[in-house]
Amino acid sequence: IFSKLLAEKRIINVWLPPEYNSNQADSFPVLYMLDGGIQEDFPHLAHTLSIMIADKRIVPVILVGIENTQRRRDLTGPTVVKDDKKIAPAVGAAASFRAFVEEELFPEIHNRYRVSGERGIIGESLAGLFIMETFLLHPGMFRYYIAIDPSLWWNNHYLVRTAQKHLSTFPADKKRLWFAGSDTKDIYRYTRQLARTLQSLRLPQLEWTYSDEPGEKHNTIFRATKEKALAWIWGVK
Repeated sequence: IFSKLLAEKRIINVWLPPEYNSNQADSFPVLYMLDGGIQEDFPHLAHTLSIMIADKRIVPVILVGIENTQRRRDLTGPTVVKDDKKIAPAVGAAASFRAFVEEELFPEIHNRYRVSGERGIIGESLAGLFIMETFLLHPGMFRYYIAIDPSLWWNNHYLVRTAQKHLSTFPADKKRLWFAGSDTKDIYRYTRQLARTLQSLRLPQLEWTYSDEPGEKHNTIFRATKEKALAWIWGVK
């Protein structure tokens, strides 16, 4: 699709569960995924969903993958840290990318497919950072959030430092958050801190779990934990 907000063409990959065609009257929840290109994480996550749905471990879900153009630009918020700005020619445009997802991609998917109002999002690393930023600053966009090894160190761990303030105005409708941290120190020191903040607040409308994974590395944790996360969010009771 062409995004007027981003002034560029964006490739969107969609996987439909078998039940989509066999149950023509049903609508389905949608799992949006970042790093969702064919050469990125889309194929292996679609494969995982197909197995878990066939085994009746999770409910049927539509997978929508958003392929990257400038990943570090789109998945990072503003930063005042000079070293952060060195990771790519352009950073800090998460707000524009989020507007594309909400104002252009959501309507496109709703027009093309039979979708319910249940939306989730999944991603790792900088994608996990974007998900946590969305969860804290724009929680109404999704009902389910899965952030694997989120790069919460960004902008001098701004999101963790301000989490309590943002959560003080958290909406009343039910949300679910699953997040995980690997053995990477710049990751787990902040994921654990965020877990402590959530534990202290005990928001009644938020169901959450933190999966501490000291045995996993940054480049292994997604494949190691994705099934646990999906089962916790959409597991068949």
